[in-house]
Amino acid sequence: MLHLEGLFLSPGLSSAERRNHPWKGITIAVDMGEAELNVHNMVGGLPTFEKLVNHFYDAVERDPLLRPMYPEDLTDSRRHLALFLSQFFGGPPEYSIMRGHPRLRARHLPFVIGPKERNAWVRHMLAAVDLTGIQEPGKSHLTRYFEEAATFMINQ
Repeated sequence: MLHLEGLFLSPGLSSAERRNHPWKGITIAVDMGEAELNVHNMVGGLPTFEKLVNHFYDAVERDPLLRPMYPEDLTDSRRHLALFLSQFFGGPPEYSIMRGHPRLRARHLPFVIGPKERNAWVRHMLAAVDLTGIQEPGKSHLTRYFEEAATFMINQ
């Protein structure tokens, strides 16, 4: 089953437009039957997402713009992001079992995220995809998600 949140389909909206958008809170579910896309399996499952996240956070640790947004010890951050990505892309619901609903935007509201922060995050994440060696078509699915999700997190 493919689930698309209405507002995720319109990442270019301002915060005010998102709050008042008629699609706010609407989820579209499409039954894809046997053709269902499982990026989690396509890229190699949780071990691949763990490698990806480790490459990403290794870069974040050296980034003066992004590093202050994260806790001193990145152990939990690494685990949470790997589990979230695994679940989001079709893996088991371990993230939700451990942490509840992802609430992606709400979890990021305390941080100032503008275009500079978004672009730095995307740059590190896409470099991590390359370093991990994720091949097509999985690479395109991850890239599109990371670019769109990062844009959705902009709050400044």
